[in-house]
Amino acid sequence: MPVPQQRAAVDRQLLRDNAYAMLCGAIVDGTLAPGESLRDDELCAWLGLSRTPVRDALGRLADDGLVEIAPQRYTRVSPLTTREAHDTFPLVAAVHALAAELGVPRLRRADHARLREANDAFIVALTAREAPAAYDADDAFHQTLVDASGNDEIRRTLRHVGPRLRRLELLPDTALPGRRSVAQHEAIIARASAGDVRGTASATRENWLELGALVERSLKA
Repeated sequence: MPVPQQRAAVDRQLLRDNAYAMLCGAIVDGTLAPGESLRDDELCAWLGLSRTPVRDALGRLADDGLVEIAPQRYTRVSPLTTREAHDTFPLVAAVHALAAELGVPRLRRADHARLREANDAFIVALTAREAPAAYDADDAFHQTLVDASGNDEIRRTLRHVGPRLRRLELLPDTALPGRRSVAQHEAIIARASAGDVRGTASATRENWLELGALVERSLKA
């Protein structure tokens, strides 16, 4: 039986996944800054891994738009630009609006409670000026409609763009969303409770585009 070969394959996959998760987290939270050079030997020493899983992880991060690779020239963290925000947020807004259209008719009582609880947590985090907690709560809020949609392609698309989105949200100079975002969440809750599919989708799209405009202004400053 080829058990040793199978185990080795599993181990290699785990190493690649671990390398990806650690590098992705460091890029998203700013530990690895935009434009920073990524050298194999330094990354291998930091992660305690060999070159192969590290290079595999960098390739995945390049596919995600978080790393730029020019063979024989450089590997570096992708810069943050207004173009990235301009391209990313309308896509996210459209996908979440579709999730709302599909999800509202499928919402259960527990889902409506999840929306309310997530928005309450969002308000608490905003009041405390805790950006990571605020965006975690915002994610939980919108994830309720994504889950209700039952659409795996929506989930895959949002997972792919998620790290880029969070890096933009956590820009040091970006102001946190304010009362308008809370009001938009309240509108989403009210319209979803009334079964207003198109109204919920519209409010959801507006909520994401508003955040995109906030991030773009921060990048231009």
